[in-house]
Amino acid sequence: MSFPKALGASLALLGMLYGFQLPFREFPGVEYRLGDIPLPPDWQEKTEWAFARLMYPQSPFGRGGRGFGFRGGRGGLWTQGNTMWTQDYPRADRHFVQALRRLTRLHVRSVEQPVNLDEGGVGDWPWLYAVQPGHWQLTDSQAKTLREYLLRGGFFMADDFWGPTEWEIFMDSMKKVFPDRQVVELDNKEAIFHTVYDLDDRYQVASHGSVMRGISYKCDGCPDHWRGIFDDHGRLMVAMTFQSDVGDSWEWADDPYYPERYAALGIRIGVNYVLYAMTH
Repeated sequence: MSFPKALGASLALLGMLYGFQLPFREFPGVEYRLGDIPLPPDWQEKTEWAFARLMYPQSPFGRGGRGFGFRGGRGGLWTQGNTMWTQDYPRADRHFVQALRRLTRLHVRSVEQPVNLDEGGVGDWPWLYAVQPGHWQLTDSQAKTLREYLLRGGFFMADDFWGPTEWEIFMDSMKKVFPDRQVVELDNKEAIFHTVYDLDDRYQVASHGSVMRGISYKCDGCPDHWRGIFDDHGRLMVAMTFQSDVGDSWEWADDPYYPERYAALGIRIGVNYVLYAMTH
């Protein structure tokens, strides 16, 4: 789909979806304390679209913070932040929305929206993002809410999870969401890779830490995979950037030591995924 056509369709849909937005709220993160990332001057602006970040309970299994030295990265109360759902938060979110403002005509809020499935209102956010879902553990109620959200037109992007253990933990919860739907590898021809940018030549998006080690992966033998789950009408509901760290490409896009090739691809992936979500 061409950019003008995608934009026109997205704006028409946005007008129907957004009559209001829930109040902004902020939590401490595993990498950034409250106040480390100052609020932008226009943070209270009412807009058409906002970056919705999924809050989730953490699995007791897996490898915790994987050596990052997170403050409370495995413990603490997930509803208060400072657990794995806050990785890269809020710096990645705020960098990406600035890119989305520059590269599209969407009226984008300058601050993110953490979303708790237990609180209701997830349907107000047609695009939902989760980092490190290889460490989540959805309850039955949360899985039901996420399933209803997706079947009613929502879109979910799962990012930055690596290796067979994290895949298994991720799928333990996804099977609660969709017990009978298959995860498939996404072909280059899929519309999500051509909504704005043509992304036939994708490659693994490296984390900042991996770049510092001169590699692109977080585990040996872990190539990039682009996977998804479709609804009965062929709409992609869940997009998985498995074994890539798109969130880091947003977070470190302004760092001169983080390679432009990763930042550029990560931002283009995000733009395509958002515009796909708003036009399909």
